[in-house]
Amino acid sequence: MRAHQTDFSGGSVKRNVMEVAIPMIIAQVLNLLYNIVDRIYIGRIPEVGTTALTGVGICFPIISLISAFTFLFGNGGSPLCAMERGRGNRDEAEKLMGNTFSLLLVTGGVLMLIGFLFYRPILYLFGASDVTFPYASAYIRIYLCGTLFVMTSLGMNPFINSQGFGSTGMLTVLIGAILNIVLDPLFIFVFGLGVRGAAIATILSQFVSAVWVLRFLTGRRAVLTLKKSAMKVTAARAKSIASLGMSGFFMAFTNSLVQVVCNATLQRYGGDLYVGVMTVLNSVREIFTMPIMGLGNGASPVMSFNYGEKAYGRVKEAIRFMTVTGVAYTIIAWGVIFLFPEVFIRIFNSDPELIRAGIPALHTYFFGFCFMALQFSGQNVFVALGKAKRATFFSLLRKAFIVVPLTLLLPLIGGLGVNGVFWAEPISNLIGGCACFTTMLVTILPELKENE
Repeated sequence: MRAHQTDFSGGSVKRNVMEVAIPMIIAQVLNLLYNIVDRIYIGRIPEVGTTALTGVGICFPIISLISAFTFLFGNGGSPLCAMERGRGNRDEAEKLMGNTFSLLLVTGGVLMLIGFLFYRPILYLFGASDVTFPYASAYIRIYLCGTLFVMTSLGMNPFINSQGFGSTGMLTVLIGAILNIVLDPLFIFVFGLGVRGAAIATILSQFVSAVWVLRFLTGRRAVLTLKKSAMKVTAARAKSIASLGMSGFFMAFTNSLVQVVCNATLQRYGGDLYVGVMTVLNSVREIFTMPIMGLGNGASPVMSFNYGEKAYGRVKEAIRFMTVTGVAYTIIAWGVIFLFPEVFIRIFNSDPELIRAGIPALHTYFFGFCFMALQFSGQNVFVALGKAKRATFFSLLRKAFIVVPLTLLLPLIGGLGVNGVFWAEPISNLIGGCACFTTMLVTILPELKENE
């Protein structure tokens, strides 16, 4: 039996989007479990849970940086692949996929080597103290061993989704997430390995996910298959893939940069406690942004395919549906976070001092959360339609040009201290989100209307 495939060229656009988006939303939420489950269990290690959680939180920028390269190639190659499939050019679509796979493997090997050579100074630069460093180093050294698995599972899974196999793409993450949930308590508590056990469980789970992805893409069910003959990298294809993927890369890279700056600034003004609070805030943010990211990623192949097929009316309908749904969701999410902040903090740690400091920080950090939906909508449209320069610019604008300077400057204004760090996020969502979405409206929609 063939896996269910969504036909992007016909039927209801909303249904097309949701047939891919719903499995991807589930997949995004499940993907979050790789790190979230680690943090939940780590935060409950007897006697050292809070310190261990803070130490693992310091590793997030490194993990985000590795993920950034999966976005650079995977999220750059898959829309191009979908557009070529829409144009009926199967051979070029498969070569784009093969080139992406080669780029992911080479980059993964380089990142793993650099990580092993320089993890100690990097962790201290990212906000580690002598107290938290042992936990951070124990986790990251093992996590680095699974770099190639991470690059393969995260970087190649978009090629399953871009062919319309949303449910199969969801299974990639579901299999790994379930394994991670089962293996985490076994390695952490039963075998007594602590944070090392959490890292071992994560890389084993990613390994299985990577095997699943490769088995599907090289099998008979796939429309486009991963072939050795298509893996020879050409400069032109590598440039096209990286140019379009630069947007996703900079979003993840600047997330890593922001985490570094936030951790270092919070260490200065509040110490390990507030670095731990930021770890929790990042975890809660990931929980609530995964559905909106899944919606955008589900709409992206629909927009790419129809743009390649010159069905511009269907592209506009996908944009409208993605935006309205995303804004509605984030307004509801903002209300839930505002009303029940302690519930989400306790998911990760029940330390009274961390809860006391975390509740006001959570209220500040998520203020105006709905503006983030505008950023994601505009960004996804630029990437899906191959508008590489605009996608890259707005990736940099919100994080690198707004959040980082505000994180450094606001703590100095009016004695804000740590509160200044938490205010940087909502201000950037307002400015960056409105700028990105408005630019998309005044540039993309007139183009689509003219072509139509």
